[in-house]
Amino acid sequence: MSINVDARGMLCPQPVIVTKKALDNITEGVITTIVDNSVSKENVVKFAKANLCEVAVAEKSGHFYITITKGAPNGLALPVQTLVEESGGTHVFLITQNTFGHGSSELGTVLIKSFFFTMVEKEPLPKTVLFANSGVKLTVEGSPVLDHLQALAARGVEILSCGTCLDYYQLKEQLAVGGITNMYTIMDEITTHKAVTL
Repeated sequence: MSINVDARGMLCPQPVIVTKKALDNITEGVITTIVDNSVSKENVVKFAKANLCEVAVAEKSGHFYITITKGAPNGLALPVQTLVEESGGTHVFLITQNTFGHGSSELGTVLIKSFFFTMVEKEPLPKTVLFANSGVKLTVEGSPVLDHLQALAARGVEILSCGTCLDYYQLKEQLAVGGITNMYTIMDEITTHKAVTL
């Protein structure tokens, strides 16, 4: 079975949602999702791989054609959540600002550094750390906690920044750790796992 999903012109997280609906309707086969921007491409690819599908991407005339094969042969890499759960991480953090707490921004910057330093040192590590709104400023070049986030990523913690937020702050090209995600994935993470919002 082969299905085409035209997600051009759709805003995040719609390309992922329509792709998921198409995948849910088949037990095996090929779905080709067409998107018109790199963020949607990355989000759909990440979603498909997380669901153990085989993925190939081709670019034609500025559009991305993402071929997703459901029911692919065994031997594909395990999704990130499986790798982290083996090390004990079952909870996620949603970071919605680039300082810790409310009040003094100077104090908040000191506290956020301490928070992520402690996260690196404490077991078990979280499964995922999600960044939204001004929180995405922590995952880009020059971030005061970049070293800590890179240490977490190196130990298997998934670091994900909201693509819409990076676009809003014009920081997408400065992303220095982790990947780009969408609201569908954020919602899925915080409703599926134990979540802490800061």
